[in-house]
Amino acid sequence: MLGASFDTPEENKEFAENESFPFRLLADPDRQVGKAYGVARPDDDPAAGYANRFSFLIDREGVIRRVYEVTDTAGHADAVLEDLEELRAA
Repeated sequence: MLGASFDTPEENKEFAENESFPFRLLADPDRQVGKAYGVARPDDDPAAGYANRFSFLIDREGVIRRVYEVTDTAGHADAVLEDLEELRAA
């Protein structure tokens, strides 16, 4: 599991420490990864500093198997785990 944000490495470190976040965080302050994955907002958007919230389930070969628009943060992990089990069984 890897998280990514447009924050700096220092901001990500502070967030991880404050929230006891157990996963690695990718710092993408120039928004290049966000643009490549289609989650960056347009430069003229007032919220351009924040990515649209999406998750990607990527297999060992680097193939994106599922894309999730995260609207239900409470149930999101369960949905991803369910899909992961389904993919493992296939």
